Amino acid sequence: MRIKLLLLFTLSALVFASCSKKDDETDAIWKDNNEAAFLKTAALPEFKTIKSESKNGSIAYKVIKSGEGKSPFYTDRVKVLYTGWFKMVDWNKPDIYTNENGVKVTNKVIFDSTANRNDVPSIFTVSGVVDGFSTALQHMQVGDKWEVWIPARLGYGERGQSNIPGFTTLVFEIELLDIL
Repeated sequence: MRIKLLLLFTLSALVFASCSKKDDETDAIWKDNNEAAFLKTAALPEFKTIKSESKNGSIAYKVIKSGEGKSPFYTDRVKVLYTGWFKMVDWNKPDIYTNENGVKVTNKVIFDSTANRNDVPSIFTVSGVVDGFSTALQHMQVGDKWEVWIPARLGYGERGQSNIPGFTTLVFEIELLDIL
């Protein structure tokens, strides 16, 4: 009986270890692809970068529309419209494409959007969102609309969130409507 238990335990450990190694390799590829997409975008001439307030990295942003209002502080409550998304398969492919097997692939995943809630603005404290989003808000003026790229370390990190895998670069279109 002891030999059977030892054999079962050893076999289980081997299966677990092989799965873990494959998951680690997949995570590393995902992380590298997401970091490369962020760096490629941040290097484009229409994008600028801002060091995060936490000093844990930088965000990249492009101004879509300029406002002339005040900028919020970390402790302020704000009213915003936004859409957050990421690419599920390949940052270099279109949002929707047909793969080599003829299968339609939805590559762009919108994980949250005020547009999905009848464009009702969200109200929250600047300190209550991920580091990269908070950093963007503190540099925006009321009336600004930006496209903001947030590397994983300033987003949901290695753990991810809900349907967002760990190590994911996040992209937001943010419009700062008001400081409350």
